[in-house]
Amino acid sequence: MSKKVLVPIAEGTEEIEAVCIIDTLRRAGAEVMVVSVEAARTVTCSRGVRIEADALIADCAGALYDLIAVPGGMPGAEHLRDNAALTDLLKQQRDAGRLYAAICAAPVVVLQTHGLLAGRRATCFPGFAAQLHNAVAANERVVVDGNCVTSRGAGSAIEFALALITLLYDAEKSAEVGARMQAQ
Repeated sequence: MSKKVLVPIAEGTEEIEAVCIIDTLRRAGAEVMVVSVEAARTVTCSRGVRIEADALIADCAGALYDLIAVPGGMPGAEHLRDNAALTDLLKQQRDAGRLYAAICAAPVVVLQTHGLLAGRRATCFPGFAAQLHNAVAANERVVVDGNCVTSRGAGSAIEFALALITLLYDAEKSAEVGARMQAQ
């Protein structure tokens, strides 16, 4: 059964994280919708790579997703943080018990800013760890706490995506995708 996943992007998004999430989840069979929170579908990422989104965030109002996975990067995470439509979608995910996830700067900049990490263990990019309210798990590469998943950064992006596959599908599917990618 295909799972519906939303991956938001913005000017300054970390491209490795975005593409690892998108590509790895698609390899698992997920229907991944890449959406721009900008006025245009094409965004320039943190290292100059341009990514064209499938749609704009406004096109997602009212849609339900099995997972919303937020890449980091600066200032991309700030642009994602400042988008009211994305914030609403993330809060709906949390409140409905559906999966939401963030990597790199996004756990602090996006999730924590909007109260989406309250009472949860989380990790983030080491440069943001001092700002993480619950830094108990700050040194772990991927942290799963209920329906919230966080990860450290570009170097853990495939591991993060494989953890998301485990939660969306199962450990067998994650191992299968990981083996095909030579990630495990």
